Amino acid sequence: MFTTARPAARGRWSLPAVMAALGALQTLAFVQTSAWPLAVVSTALLALACGRASPGRAALLGWAYGFGWLVAGTWWLYVSMHRYGGLPAPLAGAGVAALAAALSLYLAAAMAAFARWRRGRAAPDAALFAALWLLAELARGVLFTGFPWVASGYALVDAPLAALAPWVGVYGLGALLALAAGLLAHAAAARRGRVAPLLAALALLGLPWLAALQRFDAPAGALTVTLVQTNVAQDEKFAVERMPEAMAWLEQALDGARGQLVVAPETAVPLLPFQLADFAPGYWDRLVARFAAPGRAALVGVPLGDFERGYTNSVAGLSDGERYRYDKHHLVPFGEFVPTGFRWFTEAMNIPLGDFDRGVVDPPSFAVLGQRIGPNICYEDLFGEELARRFADPAAAPTIFANVSNIAWFGDTVALPQHLNISRLRALEFQRPMIRATNTGMTVVIDARGVVTAQLAPGTRGVLEAEVEGRSGVTPFAWWAARFGLWPLAGLAALVVILSAGWRRRAA
Repeated sequence: MFTTARPAARGRWSLPAVMAALGALQTLAFVQTSAWPLAVVSTALLALACGRASPGRAALLGWAYGFGWLVAGTWWLYVSMHRYGGLPAPLAGAGVAALAAALSLYLAAAMAAFARWRRGRAAPDAALFAALWLLAELARGVLFTGFPWVASGYALVDAPLAALAPWVGVYGLGALLALAAGLLAHAAAARRGRVAPLLAALALLGLPWLAALQRFDAPAGALTVTLVQTNVAQDEKFAVERMPEAMAWLEQALDGARGQLVVAPETAVPLLPFQLADFAPGYWDRLVARFAAPGRAALVGVPLGDFERGYTNSVAGLSDGERYRYDKHHLVPFGEFVPTGFRWFTEAMNIPLGDFDRGVVDPPSFAVLGQRIGPNICYEDLFGEELARRFADPAAAPTIFANVSNIAWFGDTVALPQHLNISRLRALEFQRPMIRATNTGMTVVIDARGVVTAQLAPGTRGVLEAEVEGRSGVTPFAWWAARFGLWPLAGLAALVVILSAGWRRRAA
């Protein structure tokens, strides 16, 4: 049973430091996914500590845990701000810390509520902990455009619980992780009756593996693909003296590609149309002509637009059919649009093309030889609830997802494998293959079971030739998220919290 205790003055800051270290430690599971038990154990220790604390103290512990989690999980933002954005090192470091500090307030509020409304009983307390954890993750992932990087469910992509991804999505997985952690915390804290919550936690974590992954998809034909990895350093990408060689290599790679679908990464062509016409006359016309023959198609990352109509971060679809264009909808704050009141911050960084317009929410797919390709650009594949909107009409739903990215902004850091595992979780949620064409890595083919079947070494220039099997069908997650977004999860969590708070008031 959880009991409230006032910490000794000497140890006032030692426990928050431990929580920050635990939050940082569990981020290993987002890179080495076999380490997923770290995420469970560290979350259980947070629940144990907050279950013994006053609401104010629990808020501090939750904030410290979240701060360590986000600093360790997203420290690579420093690279983009300092090395490529030109911010002084202290200001770039302060920017990472400020973001982590602000986003950790959600978890701080959740832990304060847990300390206030817990009952001292295993099942109700574990359910309350999971519901508050879920609400904190939803707030971080949705509010103010959302920042769901290293959401807890991504640590479970290779865990037994991943079998439930087609049902509940990444946030549902995170809630189940928190539920198991709450049960483990109660088992550790209880003087009697430890066995039942311990067994329940172990069953929750392990039984989905016995059930195996239920299939909701069906084969929809095969497609050969060529994925291009340009490997242009970010500080050279927009350098005029470097562009001729990089663009010549890209043209050669596209020309020699053998796949029925060729995919080049985000801003593989780094110039706007009017700039390209002046810099390399005829370049785009040659690309269009190259894929005008039947049986060939390409998706090429390129910025589009002009001063009068605005600019978009886009993918152009080239084929013998109608021209296709996909414009990125979910933009990155500071990198692709400037939040109100922060113009000074973006002006302090040397980042080009920093203010794009948004594309439509539910774009059509790119039709290629019987397949429907659903493009998404870089950061967009973190938002499964937005990709789910494309499944509202199963007959028009993508059979293959294609992510084009440029993670060169973050150097050779853990951002690369983290993003790969995010894409793998999307494949599990929708039971769709995900092909990824990136600038510096990870350029891979992921099948509908979330398994990487082909990969190009990161930090190299080359092409990846592979075959991909498209899939049809709609998973339960795709069905309910297409219609209701994340509201079912938020509503269920809110109901648990309301019932817990009401019981506590009656008991008082």
